[in-house]
Amino acid sequence: MAAIKIEGLGKVYPGDIRAVQDINLDIADGEFIVLVGPSGCGKSTLLRMVAGLETITEGELSIGNKVVNQLEPAERDIAMVFQNYALYPHMTVYKNLAYGLKNRGFSQQDIDERVQNTAKMLEINPFLDRKPRALSGGQRQRVAMGRALVREPAAFLLDEPLSNLDAKLRVQMRVEIKQLQRRLKTTSLYVTHDQLEAMTLGDRLVVLNQGRIEQVGSPMDVYHRPETLFVAEFIGSPSMNIVRASTFANKDNQEAVKQLPEGTDVIGVRPDTVVFEKPAEPHLSFDCEVKLFEPAGAESHLYLHLLPDRQAFTMRVEENTAVAEGGKIMVYAPLSVLHPFNEASGRRTD
Repeated sequence: MAAIKIEGLGKVYPGDIRAVQDINLDIADGEFIVLVGPSGCGKSTLLRMVAGLETITEGELSIGNKVVNQLEPAERDIAMVFQNYALYPHMTVYKNLAYGLKNRGFSQQDIDERVQNTAKMLEINPFLDRKPRALSGGQRQRVAMGRALVREPAAFLLDEPLSNLDAKLRVQMRVEIKQLQRRLKTTSLYVTHDQLEAMTLGDRLVVLNQGRIEQVGSPMDVYHRPETLFVAEFIGSPSMNIVRASTFANKDNQEAVKQLPEGTDVIGVRPDTVVFEKPAEPHLSFDCEVKLFEPAGAESHLYLHLLPDRQAFTMRVEENTAVAEGGKIMVYAPLSVLHPFNEASGRRTD
């Protein structure tokens, strides 16, 4: 195992196209870090730079106190799992797991011991004599992980490894990956565009946007205190409501607005913090028109238009909530649960 230190890392393509810029990140030995962000934000490019599959244009990368900028992937003591599994179709599961060890000169006894132990850990030992085409998607993903784990690398890199699985299997594999990482305590860097996957897996999240880091923190820290408007809207499902002063600074809210931090012209409101009953504490009130009630079991959603500007607004409600589509209602948000921002800077004001 090893710590990873990233200092001023950047990737510039011909034509001065900056895919990644000024990335600074310290990853502790045994830590599980998730890189999350929308498509094209640079997260896979950053992972590939750590792996040695992309050249580093700027900055310095260290793995285990050793600068590795100029080292080939095979010299970095890392293992990578891709979303397409990248298994050898003509080889059995056993040979897929053993291939890398054989190339590195391990004895047959060591190879067999490592393969058997890894297969048992991932519960793929019944499939060692099968070829990948005879396996399900989840079984192939376990083999891909096993091929990386069998080497006992210093760091484990995963590039959207669950994106090709169905929803139910993704949840199952998510749990297995987290339990496996906790047991092995291998330094891990995991890429996903799925913010729910990021929230449930990572010790810390690194939220990326347009090649830059927007915020680093524990999943709950990032959720409860987003530092930028981008993070506020990206993390959380349903997304945080973003309401501009043109709607919330009406005559009914004048006293409450005075209590917002200076420079606040945009507020974020989580859908699960909006209520129907007027709170006793300081709050903002919103006149709304009901657009759609979306029943979804215990977590139903109410889609609204805020008046008079018709800004979109979402509430999480109980399944038996009685509302009429097209009707007018009043909803409230206590000041204590609001996230104040300045739109020009895109940053929090408190």
